[in-house]
Amino acid sequence: MTTLVFVHGWSVSNTSTYGQLPRQLQQQAAAAGLPLTLADIWLSEYVSFDDAVTMRDLVRAFDHALRDLHLLDASFACITHSTGGPVVREWARAQRDKPAIHSTIRLSHLVMLAPANFGSALAQLGKGMLGRLKSWFAGVEPGQRILDWLELGSAESLSLNLDHIHSDDPVSRGQFQFVLIGDRPDRSLYDHLNSYTGEDGSDGVVRLAAANLNAQHAVLTPQASSPGTTDTLALTLSRGPRSAFKLIAGAAHSGDTHGIMASAAPATVQGVLRCLQVRSATDYAALCDAFEQENAARDADKVELEPAGPFAPRVHIHDPRSLLIVRLADEAGEPLTGAGFLLTAGAQASADLMPEGFMLDRQANSKQRTTISLFLDHALLAGDDRVADPRNTRKTLRPAVSSHRPYGASVQPIDLAGLVHHALAGSAGSDDLFNLLGPHQTTVLDVVLPRKIHEGVFRLTGNLDPQDFRKPVPGAVIS
Repeated sequence: MTTLVFVHGWSVSNTSTYGQLPRQLQQQAAAAGLPLTLADIWLSEYVSFDDAVTMRDLVRAFDHALRDLHLLDASFACITHSTGGPVVREWARAQRDKPAIHSTIRLSHLVMLAPANFGSALAQLGKGMLGRLKSWFAGVEPGQRILDWLELGSAESLSLNLDHIHSDDPVSRGQFQFVLIGDRPDRSLYDHLNSYTGEDGSDGVVRLAAANLNAQHAVLTPQASSPGTTDTLALTLSRGPRSAFKLIAGAAHSGDTHGIMASAAPATVQGVLRCLQVRSATDYAALCDAFEQENAARDADKVELEPAGPFAPRVHIHDPRSLLIVRLADEAGEPLTGAGFLLTAGAQASADLMPEGFMLDRQANSKQRTTISLFLDHALLAGDDRVADPRNTRKTLRPAVSSHRPYGASVQPIDLAGLVHHALAGSAGSDDLFNLLGPHQTTVLDVVLPRKIHEGVFRLTGNLDPQDFRKPVPGAVIS
């Protein structure tokens, strides 16, 4: 067994955050055929609660700390929690892209527990007044620069994840990546001032879809110009390499009782050991298959009855969710500020035909306002069978839902006239945008509109007499 390095998440200031997981792994590793001693285990102590610290700073410092280990076989396996996952992934990318300034230490296994790979909806709130007050009482800063990275739709997180989608498979380099995440929040940790802490489809901090590395990149780009007032956008879709993804039933993001790391629950320990046992591409594919089957069984058992004291239990229907991160720009790379983006359904391409309740949340990135993250109920979009009450299967919690496919999108810019402007646009009727969504998965959707430049922007004249062109005639659109 190679050296095992643990990397914690954002705002941690004490190694107690690892709980009993390191010792539990050491004790049970032998039974799994993995000789592991306490001398092989290292716990990270990195600072994310200083507003000056950036993700790049953490990458450089992590690389320096690894060199100090003087590893005998120049390799290690890593177990991360929350923000620790993106930290190590950013280091692996920097090691690949800038080999002259980073170590040659090889990362064999990266087991990410509840990683905020695509960020967290909570990051905006962490940067707000409540987050600052909490940090002030704790005697630390919020960690502004790390929270910028963690915000949904940040340019930094999308850069890392699009690189992952379009790069070669890490397995081909002998590196095995895994994501394990709890399937529900710890209801006892619910913050009444922040509904995200009890959000279904998340572990209380990170959405399941935002953790999963099985992701897609979709692009809607202009087709050949045609007469009319609406531009048609054609879809292209790229899928990232297959990645092992496992839902841990009953686990939450944090907490000593249900936290995926600190509680060191048997399901977490066994899940990590299964990952560390992978030695080949064949092993990895087999574990991906097993995880998918186990996740499907979990998704089939989707009803949670939350005790509510003397009152009737609260009902939670754990549908698979999808995260759609939309970036609106034109072909020159200019953001489409103020533009409206609507999902549509049916052959009529109407927003009014979308299934009721399909949109669970939307959040614009605070720094890139034209990047919007939409949290969608994948089961309602796909169509779903009747959901029975487990207490009495003759009772119905939710009737059967029909699919409203095909789904499309329309874009409504605010600048529909002028020397330079944009036109209304929509996806092609032959493209069903449901195909770019996956259960518990994230899709980055780039919507690119044509930029309408009129002849009046630049003219040449043979008239040598003085002419005032403060009010230019627009003329035709340049083809």
